[in-house]
Amino acid sequence: MLRFIGRRALYAIPLLLVIVVLMFSMLHLIPGDPVQALVGDYPVPPAYRQAIEEKYRLNDPFLVQVGNYLANVVQGDFGFSYQNQRTVLSLILERAPRTILLAAVSFGLAIPLGMLIGIACGTTRHPGVDKFWTTTALIAYAIPTFWLGQLFVMFFALKLGWFPTQGIGPMVSRTQGFAWVLERIRYLALPVMAFGIHEGMRIARIMRASVIDTLSQGYIVTARAKGLGRGQIIRSHVLRNSSLPLVTIAGYAFGHALGGAVLLETVFTWPGLGLLLVDAIRLRDNMTVVGVVIFSAIAVVVMNLVVDLLYAMLDPRIRTMR
Repeated sequence: MLRFIGRRALYAIPLLLVIVVLMFSMLHLIPGDPVQALVGDYPVPPAYRQAIEEKYRLNDPFLVQVGNYLANVVQGDFGFSYQNQRTVLSLILERAPRTILLAAVSFGLAIPLGMLIGIACGTTRHPGVDKFWTTTALIAYAIPTFWLGQLFVMFFALKLGWFPTQGIGPMVSRTQGFAWVLERIRYLALPVMAFGIHEGMRIARIMRASVIDTLSQGYIVTARAKGLGRGQIIRSHVLRNSSLPLVTIAGYAFGHALGGAVLLETVFTWPGLGLLLVDAIRLRDNMTVVGVVIFSAIAVVVMNLVVDLLYAMLDPRIRTMR
């Protein structure tokens, strides 16, 4: 197992190299002047421009910038944000817990909701129930999360006044630990509902198809022939064997969410990695953009590795093949 983990980690290195090169290439193609973005609307004298470019090594050739950045990343240095006058790593570490909190609570809603609907649709004997929930899941999944979030804001926040429209918490707060989380439940509610319903409907559609496929297998026929009840068959055979595709989808989606749900965080002004990325792009803060993207790639790679390990735990045949 350790050899498998090491091999998968080595496979991720070329992927991260390609991501860095592509990001630097796209940032160089984007119109705009990073020096002007740093200064603002004021005119930039040539001598001052040259000093800024030399200080932040903006005038180095493209390949030199990429090589220097990769050498620094190996040492844990993701660069310096000249817009925030802080290291990129410190910005990521400050914003990452907020994004992780949003993603974890959202999937805490999405996974049981999707599994419940998927199992109900896949095992029901009433075609009308299956059609209703399948159509509902398809429509809910087709709605973009940012638009669903805006609908929630207009109805639950502006019309009913039940929840705040944006932000992560009150302006002044001295709470810590679990009390800090409780204080932010009202701020979490709307983004969690928008993200959790969207991902939950995707899980429901995949779970339904997996349950239907599992019910057609021979060992289910054997279990019925042994006299096992419908509920026992679902708990003992269907649920576990139908969870393999769910692990893949949920793991990948969670890894993507850890990189920052960009549009959703922008709608609710949730100060996580997604909003950090949007602000960095707007301000031409190239080092921050590359740092957040690399963090997102690492999150996806790590979650894919976790998915492979869960596969081996759920299905002993996979361990045998390895």
